[in-house]
Amino acid sequence: MVSGIPLFRGLQHEQIELIVTSMADQMFDRGQTVLSEGETATGFFVLVSGRVKIFKLSPDGKEQILHLVCAGESFGEVPMFAGGHFPANAETIEKSRVFFFPRAAFLDLIQKDPSLAMNMLAELSRRLRQLTRLVEELSLKEVPGRLAAHILYLSNAGGGADEIELDITKGQLASLLGTIPETLSRILGKMSSQGIIAVQGRKVRLLDRKAIEDLSAGEKFVI
Repeated sequence: MVSGIPLFRGLQHEQIELIVTSMADQMFDRGQTVLSEGETATGFFVLVSGRVKIFKLSPDGKEQILHLVCAGESFGEVPMFAGGHFPANAETIEKSRVFFFPRAAFLDLIQKDPSLAMNMLAELSRRLRQLTRLVEELSLKEVPGRLAAHILYLSNAGGGADEIELDITKGQLASLLGTIPETLSRILGKMSSQGIIAVQGRKVRLLDRKAIEDLSAGEKFVI
């Protein structure tokens, strides 16, 4: 299982054995905290199964989801090299299995095999691109444009499919898009009434891809 994690691909069997001896295998129920913002970072995590949301909380308790972690992805790696504290929170949104890798043991492995550091840098670079896209959408686009961009993102991830399925709740999607569930529902309803999309439960069918692309590019949309 560890050798199949993208972060550890290409490592020799002996290296994988060393990694396994240092890690902890953890199980979390839905809604459990994996790590908290400000907590001292003693290592990082890899999600084996389930889903985890990475999020920040405003002083008034408003939640902003930064990333949804899928199986095989690592998280909590930011303080790996410099030490310090976790910059965000992580909580399971379904029952999850997580591998924890202690910082000291992992840094020792990196010194012995720098290729492991290259794998981690590649993963961090991919995460940085995702965060850059999120910042761009939250700061430069209105909520309809953010939703349209997310629909296109899911469609493209599915090979350009005209039907996608939302794998998170509408409340979680609203948090990811930086809005509230009521506003999200109104926009989905308006887009449906205009024949841009068709919504049935968590399934969304793209009826007018050009209109969705225009919204994503910043075209005005009256809610």
